[in-house]
Amino acid sequence: MHVAIAGNIGAGKSTLAQMLAQHYGWEVLPEAADTNPYLKDFYEDMPRWSFQVQVYFLGSRFRQVLEISQRTQTLVQDRSIYEDAYIFARNLHLSGLMNDRDYSTYLQLFESIMGLVKPPDLLVYLKADLSKLMERIKLRGREYEKNIDPAYLASLNGHYNEWIDSYDRGPLLIIDANPLDYVKKPQDFEFIVQQIDRMLS
Repeated sequence: MHVAIAGNIGAGKSTLAQMLAQHYGWEVLPEAADTNPYLKDFYEDMPRWSFQVQVYFLGSRFRQVLEISQRTQTLVQDRSIYEDAYIFARNLHLSGLMNDRDYSTYLQLFESIMGLVKPPDLLVYLKADLSKLMERIKLRGREYEKNIDPAYLASLNGHYNEWIDSYDRGPLLIIDANPLDYVKKPQDFEFIVQQIDRMLS
């Protein structure tokens, strides 16, 4: 089985994926944020590095999709492949940070890959307001995120809302992450587990 955790930067995807893996005995497929060699350059000069950073993420996520298709145990994926195109690349293009030529090339690559992609058995979307995202980004203290523009995050949130409203590829669980602290409050994590159990049953 394949469970994907979706959500904006700082929504708490990685933490939740690790906690769910420990709770259920699943295996985590992490996002390649810490290994993406373009990410630091991207945050310093988005127009220059937008295409490279997105192609790297897309390739990493596609390798995960191929791995998922070959495995028998349940895997929980930190961010879905759909977010790469429908949220991040789209936002970069509409914001003028990725030019038409690069965006067209990116979409051709994405659409070719989609022919080999099976949707997750459950998509869990962590919905978080801008203030919550900024708070979590500051707490985790990643160097390359310290100057992230709040307007960039707000724009991503808008694209997330549009994408989730039209998502029809399979079961979807939307979790309002704003009032939750599932790291410090066991009852908050148990609430999420109950929702996932309900969806998977």
